[in-house]
Amino acid sequence: MKIAIGQLWQETNTLNPLATSRADFEQFGICRGIDLVEQMADVNELGGFIQLMRGWPVPPEIVGLVRLPAWPSGAATTECFAWLWNEFFTAVEAAGKVDAFLLALHGAMVADGHPDVEGAILQELRKRVGSDVPIVATLDLHTNITPEMVQAADVLVTYHSMPHVDIFETGQRGAEALRRMLFEGAKPSTAFCKIPAIVPAENSNTEAATGIAADLKRRVVELEARPNVMSAGIAPVQPWMDIPQFGSSVIVTTNGDPEAARAACLSLAEEFWRRKREYMPTLVSVADAVRLAHEESGLTVLSDAADATTSGAPGDSVWILAELLKYRWPREALITVVAPEVVGQGENAGVDELITVRLGGIRDNRFGKTIELNATVERCFDARFTMTGHIGKNMPIDMGRSVVLRHESNVHVIVTTRSGPHFAPELFRAAGFEPFDASVVIAKSPCGFRAVYAEHAAAIYSVKAPGCAPSDFWNYEFTNIPRPLWPWDEMEEWSPTQDLIQK
Repeated sequence: MKIAIGQLWQETNTLNPLATSRADFEQFGICRGIDLVEQMADVNELGGFIQLMRGWPVPPEIVGLVRLPAWPSGAATTECFAWLWNEFFTAVEAAGKVDAFLLALHGAMVADGHPDVEGAILQELRKRVGSDVPIVATLDLHTNITPEMVQAADVLVTYHSMPHVDIFETGQRGAEALRRMLFEGAKPSTAFCKIPAIVPAENSNTEAATGIAADLKRRVVELEARPNVMSAGIAPVQPWMDIPQFGSSVIVTTNGDPEAARAACLSLAEEFWRRKREYMPTLVSVADAVRLAHEESGLTVLSDAADATTSGAPGDSVWILAELLKYRWPREALITVVAPEVVGQGENAGVDELITVRLGGIRDNRFGKTIELNATVERCFDARFTMTGHIGKNMPIDMGRSVVLRHESNVHVIVTTRSGPHFAPELFRAAGFEPFDASVVIAKSPCGFRAVYAEHAAAIYSVKAPGCAPSDFWNYEFTNIPRPLWPWDEMEEWSPTQDLIQK
């Protein structure tokens, strides 16, 4: 038996003016064929696929297609989409006849002229291989599931957790759904409902003791524990995509039991809709958040969600940095900025040299501002590490050459060449700091950072600042989204039955 595996991973933020190009994928780390199987054997969803299939009574031959990953950013160019398409389907053709496909997709990628990249690829794959070859795909919790994706795939399996600490396990769940089809004759029956609501990410913490996200996660986990359920997922889509077919989703797949799938899907969608306002966060102004951090004796973590690089923002916001510089900090104040030109300036000057740099407003030229900073080059380093936790298991990260700039106020700016997880303790440690010992850490993440900081922080605040991934996204201009759509539109009445699709 031959099973083909592959990955297309990029989350698009259409408010970000920086387009995603082929170079972004090549920099992150493309691998093909046997290299994919060997290099990704214990990494993220692909590792989950591989490890579970290797434990089957008769392990299949695993055929590597191609891994195409890029960090979240703006929409992909037309040229990039054409290249991705060619890479993927060239790999499919090279694989020859296989018994099934297991694909690790993100589910929220947009390209110029293609608002549903994964749906287009799944549709084309189904067209090429016919209706009898199983296709199972995993998706991020923040996927924008479309009817095209549902119709083309046999089973769609989403992450259950936010922070995304279950990526490897989601791969295993996808492989298990495929195993049931291949060895037990399972017949997927899917119910899918698009919910006309978009919710902020701050209160999406499924690992909290209470709250809507935790409650909904418990429900889908309980569903999947039932013998007749192959997959169940709730997808509160990432909010920064100005596209048609935009909305949160519920999807449930049973083994040949359409009524059970329908009932579960409708019940989950109804609860999401009824409790949607619970996702609304409490936000603190930049000035108040920094003042509160300065008054706190322990570690304070400030979430700069609007510039969250995990949400596809550019990563060069300095709104919070400008406020940090007004205080003297007893221990380090740590903040990150993506600015390749400043990295070059710092390296050219050398360690211990005092330099004047301009930060901010370059990558994000829509919502950013620029400040001038006099600081000492404290360190030059490679921002390269392996990440396990939110968004990764054994995932290699390379953010390029980087510098640490030290301001006399004890503010330390970690400046990187490329975007990446600008909240990760591994990044701060690569820069020479222990973030848990700092006075304040700026985490460019709306929620996922809590997986590592919650138990160490004396206080955490979600900050309201300008940027490409704003928490109050409904106050920004969106021209392509379907209407009515909450919270752009006040909608009191909606029934999930009117948007239910079954296959």
